[in-house]
Amino acid sequence: MQRADKPWWCLVALSGALMVILGAYAAHGLASRTSAAMVDIVETGVRYQAWHTLAMLAVLVWRSQGPQPGQQIVLGLWAVGITAFSGSLYLMALVGLSVGIVTPIGGLLLMAGWLGLAVTALLSR
Repeated sequence: MQRADKPWWCLVALSGALMVILGAYAAHGLASRTSAAMVDIVETGVRYQAWHTLAMLAVLVWRSQGPQPGQQIVLGLWAVGITAFSGSLYLMALVGLSVGIVTPIGGLLLMAGWLGLAVTALLSR
């Protein structure tokens, strides 16, 4: 593992832990406090966070085999995308705070990460 990647590994680990915590809360404790629609919103956030946390993990494993230009950009896009997309859904469902345009911007960042992954793969050595 590269020293420069340790913060990414920690971020992925924290994202995974948060994802499990929020998923468990949505499945076991949230229904008694809010509507089914809000539980669905949290579950959507958890699902997107899960897939992108796993994708970040895969990029980190790829980086350990041979760092490529663009990998850190992909990781950054996904990290900010998870925070904006899933985070805004969590705020809406758990706190009642609507942050408007942040959710679709987060979705665009997640999409940009996937497109960045494709470009990085195509340009890799």
